[in-house]
Amino acid sequence: MKTLQKLLTTKPIYYTKFDPTRIVKAYELIKNRISHPKRVQLIGTNGKGSTGRAIAHLASSSGLRVGHFTSPHILDFKERYWIDGKFATNEELEIAHEKLYKLLGQEMAESLSYFEYQALLAFILFENLDLQVVEAGLGGEFDATSVANYELTVVVPIGFDHSDFLGENLKQIATTKLKAMASKALIAKQNSKEVYDIAKSVAKDIGAKLYFYEELDCKKEEQILEIAKQNAWANYLIENIINATFALDILGINYKVEDLASLKLFGRFYKIMPNVTIDVGHNPLAASAIVKAIEGKVTLIFNILGDKDLSKTLDILKPKIKDVEIIKIETQRATELKEIENLLDSLELNYSYFNGELDDSKEYLVFGSFYVVEAFLKSIKLGVSC
Repeated sequence: MKTLQKLLTTKPIYYTKFDPTRIVKAYELIKNRISHPKRVQLIGTNGKGSTGRAIAHLASSSGLRVGHFTSPHILDFKERYWIDGKFATNEELEIAHEKLYKLLGQEMAESLSYFEYQALLAFILFENLDLQVVEAGLGGEFDATSVANYELTVVVPIGFDHSDFLGENLKQIATTKLKAMASKALIAKQNSKEVYDIAKSVAKDIGAKLYFYEELDCKKEEQILEIAKQNAWANYLIENIINATFALDILGINYKVEDLASLKLFGRFYKIMPNVTIDVGHNPLAASAIVKAIEGKVTLIFNILGDKDLSKTLDILKPKIKDVEIIKIETQRATELKEIENLLDSLELNYSYFNGELDDSKEYLVFGSFYVVEAFLKSIKLGVSC
């Protein structure tokens, strides 16, 4: 049997086509042979990682044993698996892999995609915990994580993204995502009325109960805002954290708001140095949230994947950009550098290429994808914290 890392290296990370029945067949092989603690799934476009980590952190701090599965990672695969405040160890992952591989059998284990295998690995790794917080990948209805049953679905803001897989317009994308809905769903503040309408329609079809962010009362908002001020959280992160407390309330899980003081949201508008903020956002919806959080103008250290809306993302960011430093990223999905240069020229934004050096007199924003943050951290030799 191959080790986990050797097995994963044989699997392509990105597929142009996928078979939604394969993960269903795989899950059928394991579901009656593993434990099933309470689970929460996060679906949507922006905010899954921070909302999920806040749920996991508060529940874990209250005394529950909690696992949080998120993706992608920045530097190390282990970042995808968080257990009670720490990333899973290589040994823990290998033990879970050995069990999963045996339950699936060689043929099925090797046929699964990169993300499908790691999603099932989370169910094995977290099976003896009290709560699993599981983040969907790019989709909803056909996402690998959606094969399991959930106590609650948390729907973060949905925007236009992954149109090659999910649909050509917001209605199609939102419908695909929302069809993963459990019997209870918490709907975060959305940017489009259409998303609310689709959520209500899907909920009616399946008999689900909906909870809307705007209709819930946050009795501890003042305390949350004080902690947010101390941690320099942007407004969109505050909304995500309040949404996380609503999720815990719905689940009936007790928590202490003061435990938010030790919550780390690495990569989410995270000040890694006094003059450097990093954010793994990578689409117009994320750019809109970032613009509201930036004070003054910044030097943007930037790149973006080829399947993202480069033009709209930069156009949104432009009012807060002093100049741009393009950083090279290692992925076949990267946008052609010439395309970025041409757009920056058309927007009349001065640019150069990031050379690994930082000017203490400048304020920097590192933004564009997990790959951008990864390349930046490697260039300055910094790691990722929980």
